[in-house]
Amino acid sequence: MSEDRSRKSPRKKNPTFAISVFIVVVVLMVIGTLFFNAIREKREFERENAQPSAASDVRPAVPAIGASQ
Repeated sequence: MSEDRSRKSPRKKNPTFAISVFIVVVVLMVIGTLFFNAIREKREFERENAQPSAASDVRPAVPAIGASQ
């Protein structure tokens, strides 16, 4: 009788648990992809539109003649 108690009964696989783990993994991958794309596009935008800070403060000393005509 003690042999029967020590033997573990076979557990049935729970398909709900497997599906929920799959859904969580997919959602995390989608969120990670969105963050990755957002950061990459932000860096590309900043690189394309970057202006040196010293150059943006420089103004022409003499206004262009005839520029308003």
